[in-house]
Amino acid sequence: MNVEPKTTHHEASAFHQIPSAEKAQSRLQVAALVACLLLSTASPYGVAQQATTPSAAPSPVAPPSAMKDLPSTPAPNYTEPVFMRSTPRDFTRARGPFPNPFQPYKSITMEPSRFTNTARINDLVRDGKIYLSLSDAITLALENNYDIAIARYNLDIADTDILRARAGTLLRGVNAGLVTGTEGGAGQTLISAGGPGGTSVGSGGAGSGAGGLVTSTISAGPLPYVLDPTLNGTIQYEKQKQPTSNPFTGAPILETGATEYNFAYNQGFLTGTELNVGFNNSRQTTNSQFSTYSPLDNTSFRATVTQHLLQGFGWGLNSRFIVQAKNNRRITDSSFRQQILYTANQIENIYWGLVSSYEDVQSKERALEQSKQLTADNRKQVEIGTLAPLEVINSDSQVATDQQALISAQTALEYQQLVMKQAVARNLSDPVLSKAPVIPTDRVSLLETAEEKMSVDDLVKQAYANRPEVEQDILQLKNSELSLKAVKNGLLPVVDAYGFYGASALGGSQNPNLNCGGFGGTPVACPPDKVPGIGYGTVLSNLFNNSTPDKGVGVNISIPIRNRIAQGDQARSVLEYRQNELRLEQIYVQIRIQVLNGQFALTNDRAQVQAALAAREFAFQSVDSEQKKYHLGASTTAAVLQQQRNLAIAENNLIVAKATYGKDRAAFSQTLANTLDHYGISLGDAVSGKVSQIPVIPGLEAPQNTKEPTMPAAAAQQ
Repeated sequence: MNVEPKTTHHEASAFHQIPSAEKAQSRLQVAALVACLLLSTASPYGVAQQATTPSAAPSPVAPPSAMKDLPSTPAPNYTEPVFMRSTPRDFTRARGPFPNPFQPYKSITMEPSRFTNTARINDLVRDGKIYLSLSDAITLALENNYDIAIARYNLDIADTDILRARAGTLLRGVNAGLVTGTEGGAGQTLISAGGPGGTSVGSGGAGSGAGGLVTSTISAGPLPYVLDPTLNGTIQYEKQKQPTSNPFTGAPILETGATEYNFAYNQGFLTGTELNVGFNNSRQTTNSQFSTYSPLDNTSFRATVTQHLLQGFGWGLNSRFIVQAKNNRRITDSSFRQQILYTANQIENIYWGLVSSYEDVQSKERALEQSKQLTADNRKQVEIGTLAPLEVINSDSQVATDQQALISAQTALEYQQLVMKQAVARNLSDPVLSKAPVIPTDRVSLLETAEEKMSVDDLVKQAYANRPEVEQDILQLKNSELSLKAVKNGLLPVVDAYGFYGASALGGSQNPNLNCGGFGGTPVACPPDKVPGIGYGTVLSNLFNNSTPDKGVGVNISIPIRNRIAQGDQARSVLEYRQNELRLEQIYVQIRIQVLNGQFALTNDRAQVQAALAAREFAFQSVDSEQKKYHLGASTTAAVLQQQRNLAIAENNLIVAKATYGKDRAAFSQTLANTLDHYGISLGDAVSGKVSQIPVIPGLEAPQNTKEPTMPAAAAQQ
């Protein structure tokens, strides 16, 4: 279903108003009732045709005049392609009975889930180390990340609901929420109005649990007939002997045998019509002298057509579950795109955390080298008598402090490497992979991005158009509109017109125990062929030659006197709808705030990095100057150590500032929901789990310090 509403963010509530033209539908339904009553002597087929007259299409209410002058927003860019699937299997289609009639009754099998890593990760291993770029990390996540793999199944699960809806039954719902099982680097997102009241459940399912309401009216209203045809059959044989005390039974011990072959066919239609056809056959034998036939063949059939005239009338009402299931499928597509945006942001956060830990180890190694060099210089001066031994103790204390800081940094780096591995791999038991350290090969560039130069209004419009949360809430409002019509129809009384046609026929062979002597006298056996035999073929012929018809029409009426259940559902559906309208408007406000905050954050982060660069350069020059003065005897060990501590603090501040800038830049891309286009990520590759188009990440540069940090021997053995 191609759903492309042209709406603005302030016109969204007007776009989803309750249609006023539904009054025409009610008037048409009353007219259909009157016409059907007038034509009560017509054939059932004519009744069905009259009842299936399409109702007038509702027209949306015009937006209030107060909203007409408000700024407009672009229509959402709906997730494409529609109905993405990771396999060629289409669960929206039933497995037909041809050429194998047993196919619909067989269970399906699914391929086992993959728990191994793709070969791409082995290609990145060189000299026992994994050299990982940000593009490689995102590519591996698309192939191996468990969150994406779990969310991928929701696409097929949503298809199964479409299959159920086409059978005319209730939906099970789809978990369209985010999967957030990856450790580290949590991304940001907005919770769309999955359940009534803006609950925390995904849009495709019902709101439930502590965060929201238990149930909703999304599936309320008259239920359609089951659309799948049903064939029922009963085949039974019974033989009975029963002692009797009544002479009118015709035998002191009545022996009867009965064989039944009964069949029924039922099918509903989207017009609110139901067809029931029954075909019953029985063959009875008896030893009663009063029974003319033994065996006796008795056959009958009746075809009944029932049509809803008020409640449950019309194609639009009875097909709403199909439309809702397709909308839920679109919501699932959008949710999967949201999952890719979220996980890609997570991977970037983890990557910049890895870079930060990696550079922190390098910084701590440089600090340790400086303190060791100072200690060595102090020992030489103590040996020649130009420095007090206390200064050596002071510098040795600093060496111990720097060693402890280096060990902490190395431990943090090991953990960050493990976090990165679990985000981009499925199996960490491979000894090569588990022992290989991860070396990040990209650094964030400080060049200003194009989005930072755009106006806030342009950025907000871009976010409105791209954010999957907006798409999901608009589709959910469309589902709510269908529910509004359904619960409104549920207020009407039940008025069903029906017509039936049937017949019956008898036949059989003369009872060998038939008494021709009259009642009360001595039984006299009837001569053969006293009673003409009627074969089963003749019985069937008499059944369908209209010689013994059974036909009629009628109306069933059920009027709830107080109608409180329907009133409660209708009122609640309107209230939930208004809640969802407010939730959509709230999402627009939240998106605007996120865009403003994201742009401010990037501006501040860049300024922070530049200030940290200047502070580090000053601290570096100060250490160099203080060391020169110390070698000339114009400074002390305490002064040199203080300058070295200042340099370590400045380097740490720079590392934190760069990591913050990288994470905020990734978050801003997620806020605008342009990560896929910006990086060249193919949504089709993400669905299949086989990346053919490698993402290209802009705004990166090579690391300036190419010296890799050393890890302790104990850590390397883990």
